[in-house]
Amino acid sequence: MDFEPSDDQRLLVESVTRMLSDTYSFAQRKGYQALPEGYSPAVWAQFAEQGLLGLPFAEEYGGFGGTPQEVMLVMQAFGRVLVLEPFLPTVVLCGTALNVAGSDDQKSALIPAIAEGSLKMAFAHGERQARYDLTDVITTAKRGGNGWVLDGSKTVVSHGEAADKIIVSARTSGDRHDADGITLFLVDASAPGLARRGYVSRDDTRAADISLSNVSVSDADVIGGVGKGLAVIRRVVDAGIAATAGETVGAMEAMNEMTLEYSKTRVQFGQPIGTYQVVQHRMADMFMAQEQGRSMAILATMSVDNPDEAQRAHDMAMAKVGIGQAGRYVSQSAVQMHGGIGMTEEYAVGHYFRRCMVMERLFGDPAYYLNKLAAEVG
Repeated sequence: MDFEPSDDQRLLVESVTRMLSDTYSFAQRKGYQALPEGYSPAVWAQFAEQGLLGLPFAEEYGGFGGTPQEVMLVMQAFGRVLVLEPFLPTVVLCGTALNVAGSDDQKSALIPAIAEGSLKMAFAHGERQARYDLTDVITTAKRGGNGWVLDGSKTVVSHGEAADKIIVSARTSGDRHDADGITLFLVDASAPGLARRGYVSRDDTRAADISLSNVSVSDADVIGGVGKGLAVIRRVVDAGIAATAGETVGAMEAMNEMTLEYSKTRVQFGQPIGTYQVVQHRMADMFMAQEQGRSMAILATMSVDNPDEAQRAHDMAMAKVGIGQAGRYVSQSAVQMHGGIGMTEEYAVGHYFRRCMVMERLFGDPAYYLNKLAAEVG
């Protein structure tokens, strides 16, 4: 199988890379962090102008009909500069939920607004007690009035504070760990009874804890059918794994380039450290880990739309373990090779390290997926 980008994909990467080179130096990124939103609304508008926010959506809804491959390439470019904007929750996570299970009315109302940059969304599924178990949902939705009433809480919702609308999972029937009975609802962020506590995550991105107290939604706000949300959630998580795998590859590329340049300029015992064989061996290992991680990112991307759920789950577990191990090795090695400067806030490599450590745990850490793979063998 040919994994080389097509001409159109190369043009897409060149366009995104050129835009980011003008807008996303490390100093500029620090300035974006200090803004009230925690990212740059001006850069978000540029994403919309370039069509990035409509990339995975059908043309009939104002999108560009892109595939997971294009999304992976864009995320890889984002990873090289540690983009702060809410592309992952809005376009990848919520976009996948809408593509997979949204009604025509929901798609017509939401996707054009996402594509033009006027609507930001968040996907709120994780709960404090659940760890990585997708079936562990205790937030409830009960019949009330002309629709549903939601009660419960969600934690570590990526860019939850900035979202205009939030896709929330809630249990409409069954017990805490039942696979059936989970339903997805579209909730307006300004709805009475919804409260958000925003904070800065360890990787400099924003997140929020969300509480819901007697939040009313209508039947028209149900995404994917009552009690049928788990299959959609799994598709959303798979899309998130593939996207963050691509972002991790971009971060590894940037760290390897920084480490190579540092090895040429850092002098120890009278000569650049890059002349020492032990340093050369470590850098060769870092490059090999990067390429192994790239293979795992490609596997995840090629598996996103696999209709065989069991095979898709297996491939995603393999990819999550492989990209997690590669990202950890490269980021830890990059910090070690830079010495003390690698741990300072003023130097970029430590920020890449933190982002990779957060992505390693998004949607489940390598140990969780290793256990799933071991269970298959058992």
